[in-house]
Amino acid sequence: MARPDKAAAVAELTDKFRSSNAAVLTEYRGLTVAQLKTLRRSLGENAQYAVVKNTLTKIAANEAGITLDDQLFAGPTAVAFVTGDPVESAKGLRDFAKENPNLVIKGGVLDGKALTADEIKKLADLESREVLLSKLAGAFKGKQSQAAQLFQALPSKLVRTVDALRAKQAEQGGAE
Repeated sequence: MARPDKAAAVAELTDKFRSSNAAVLTEYRGLTVAQLKTLRRSLGENAQYAVVKNTLTKIAANEAGITLDDQLFAGPTAVAFVTGDPVESAKGLRDFAKENPNLVIKGGVLDGKALTADEIKKLADLESREVLLSKLAGAFKGKQSQAAQLFQALPSKLVRTVDALRAKQAEQGGAE
């Protein structure tokens, strides 16, 4: 029978997996406490970085309905649970790993789908959600402006054509 403290830890990790948009598993071997503190700050407010026990994390992931490769649980593991924009946290991890090669991104989960370390790095290369939404809004606004100009141009072109026909008819009528 499982000890109450371990059962509570599994329940807490399961809740974190279920309530998170994403989770990134890393190996932190060789990082100092100060470096881990810096890493936690670089992830932003929408992510929690926690050192976890491999067996308990694997059990919690399975209970949350997430299937992860056993290789992700080799060595000392820490998990970044992301509740906000996963791109922002992935960028924070990638940038920190560039400066501190002891941090190794192993893999993770995004919306219940397992991701490899390379997929997480690709996710980090994306622009943030806010930037992408701004670009989309700009594209919509630009298309609306073009449509408004087109709809405005049609009546004015019709009026100019009618005026030109009247002028031509007046010329021909005045010449006779």
